[in-house]
Amino acid sequence: MADIAPVLKAVVPAAGLGTRFLPATKATPKEMLPIVDKPAIQYVVEEAVDAGLTDVLMVTGRSKRSIEDHFDRAYELEEALRAKGDDERLEAVHESSDLAIMHYVRQGEPRGLGHAVHCARQHVGREPFAVLLGDDMIDARDKLLQRMIEVRGQHGGSVIALMEVEPDQVSAYGCAAIEATDEEDVVRISDLVEKPAAEEAPSNWIIIGRYVCDPAVFDVLEKTPPGRGGEIQLTDALRTLADMPADQGGGVYGVKFRGRRYDTGNKLEYLRTVVQFAAERPDLAPEFLPWLREFVRTQDGVGDTTDS
Repeated sequence: MADIAPVLKAVVPAAGLGTRFLPATKATPKEMLPIVDKPAIQYVVEEAVDAGLTDVLMVTGRSKRSIEDHFDRAYELEEALRAKGDDERLEAVHESSDLAIMHYVRQGEPRGLGHAVHCARQHVGREPFAVLLGDDMIDARDKLLQRMIEVRGQHGGSVIALMEVEPDQVSAYGCAAIEATDEEDVVRISDLVEKPAAEEAPSNWIIIGRYVCDPAVFDVLEKTPPGRGGEIQLTDALRTLADMPADQGGGVYGVKFRGRRYDTGNKLEYLRTVVQFAAERPDLAPEFLPWLREFVRTQDGVGDTTDS
């Protein structure tokens, strides 16, 4: 096999309208909603950096300027904190602006994830790259992205993250037909279907929001027509890549992920994520957990509409 180029860049699509969280997202990007005291998008960038990807391109849209501001310096705030001697909060403010080399490009109109990824073409060039979706947060203790980059280094092509779900959940995700390899957590992808009906799904293994893409994906995306929902789907492009020869950037592999994933794309899962993160914070848990236990105890039966 020819030398496989290293993965050095990350692309983070963040141009969605966040309609599930209205009215909060009318003026505030969904990606900036806090997980306790840190916006969700920062956790995603931290994951990329932890995997060695310090060149990060954010694909944004209108009304997303606060994302750029968050990862930029805030001189007046820094001076105010410095004057107060508040070194702890000053360090927290510096943390976001020193994380990575951040770049930004706007997706002019919401035409799907595939179109958002294609917006990164000029920045990425002919290099492989990772795609991290802001709705999916992977626990920092589970090194999924590092494993995906490792698999790309072994096999070439593109790599997607997979998670097993119950059959009635597959219709909300892209779903993969898989073939076993010599490694228990690595499969070869033979087909991909975007949001299939449960009875039409090729497996219970869904695509979650982590990808490592060969640059050949850009040529494919350019020719990919709108699919489900009238949008250009990254899943459709990867399906094409799965059938292409390796010397043309083809081949798609999957990494079976059984770790901790947090879905912040809907209100219920977002609330669960906030509670989980707060419960594991050493500065909050000693007071938060006793309160939470008492609150749950007092809520027993509240909202229960079942017959007694």
